[in-house]
Amino acid sequence: MFTVVAYDIKDDKRRNRVAKTMKDYGTRVQYSVFECNLEDKILEKMKNRLSSVIDTEEDNIRIYKLCNACKGSIHVFGSGKVTEDEDIYIV
Repeated sequence: MFTVVAYDIKDDKRRNRVAKTMKDYGTRVQYSVFECNLEDKILEKMKNRLSSVIDTEEDNIRIYKLCNACKGSIHVFGSGKVTEDEDIYIV
């Protein structure tokens, strides 16, 4: 499922750890926003990893799951494009 992750992390060290974790799951589209194509099982793993990094009293992470119909209504202004699944070829 197409997933958007946005975060506001107070501490630089924690913010860098969150960004590094997110690079394992998706594409950075803004400084604190990633787009991901994740199966539910992988999404749960990502959420567990992120929750172990942040301070829940100071930090904020928001995860939005978008259906295929909703993904089609995304509008991008300026440079960039909506993240797509990578083509996979089995030979």
